[in-house]
Amino acid sequence: MSWVLLLSSCFKEEPRNMECDILEAWVSDECSPYFYNTADMRIGSVPSDSKKLEFTVRSKATLPQLRLHFQLTPGATIEPASGSLQDFSGEPVVYTVTSEDGAWKKQYTVSFTNPVMPVVVSDGGDGGDGDDGLAVMKFDFENYRLNDKNQYYLWFENIGGTESEMWASGNAGFLMAKSKAPAEDYPTVPDPNGYEGSSVRLTTRDTGSWGKTFKKPIAAGNLFLGKFNSKFALTQTLKTTEMGLPFMQEPVKVTGYYKFTPGETFTDKDMKSVAGRVDEPNIYAVFYRNQDADGNTVVLHGDDVMTSPLIVSKAQVASLPPTTEWTKFEMTFDSQAPIDQTVLNNRGYNLALVFSSSKTGDTFEGAVGSTLCVDKVEVSFKANKE
Repeated sequence: MSWVLLLSSCFKEEPRNMECDILEAWVSDECSPYFYNTADMRIGSVPSDSKKLEFTVRSKATLPQLRLHFQLTPGATIEPASGSLQDFSGEPVVYTVTSEDGAWKKQYTVSFTNPVMPVVVSDGGDGGDGDDGLAVMKFDFENYRLNDKNQYYLWFENIGGTESEMWASGNAGFLMAKSKAPAEDYPTVPDPNGYEGSSVRLTTRDTGSWGKTFKKPIAAGNLFLGKFNSKFALTQTLKTTEMGLPFMQEPVKVTGYYKFTPGETFTDKDMKSVAGRVDEPNIYAVFYRNQDADGNTVVLHGDDVMTSPLIVSKAQVASLPPTTEWTKFEMTFDSQAPIDQTVLNNRGYNLALVFSSSKTGDTFEGAVGSTLCVDKVEVSFKANKE
């Protein structure tokens, strides 16, 4: 008996988990008639810095009470309970997640909304180009704020007085490398000297000793439509960028203004200088099916955003020469597969729009200090036939 007591006294309880995050959220299958497609019924890989979950439905006015289900960090609990019946027809429902150790809490607001995008129908073209009949979505990058802990900047679109978190960047990943850096020293920051008002400034940064340890020596400044999932930052870096959001109109072209200054020394993934090579920025867009042939939800990442067989069209600016003056860029979508109008009307396509200060930054090649500024971006769409 004494040996049993002695052995048992040598074991200590494992510390309880301090995390209190929603990892995924989804609606039961019986509610499918209220959604455009099954992809809208699940929010996967909820970003750790997000406290607002929005589902898109056909008509909020006819929405019944719903059971929402959650995957939480291990040991965490949620109130109201996962799977409980809730009324989402009015104000958002607030869910509180408590960590396993009981010391930490995080609140999430969950809402169901009709699809609303900042699109205006042109009455004679976008800027005099004669593009009659096109719809134009305009991004001026004036809407930004610091994250909840004042560590780095986030961008959003103001739609009818509501913040829509359409944009993402790799700032949350850079936090791992240089947690004490001021927000202004992160790769993606606002710049008050835009073409008009503020612009977004993307700068390739050195990730310091952390980057040397994990063989990720640089972090290119980037901004894209979609989400950033920091949980893959150490293991599968290209999976951190979940690119694209559902759109119900077919994109035709993208225009905007840019400035670019390359960094002094181009380096490879081992941080060795590459003689004669000059860094380049990258601006591109991809339109793709967000479900596969079996109806599974699909989101493209950095490793397949240009190669997936689900791509129906894509566009890329061929050349972005260095310039200290605001210079117009334009790219036109090249069709690779026909658009299915029924699928389009049911939010079955995603649009990814990406800006990066180093074209090969995803493989950790580029020049520290390369800076791309972007402003007044417009995406032109064909009128929807719904």
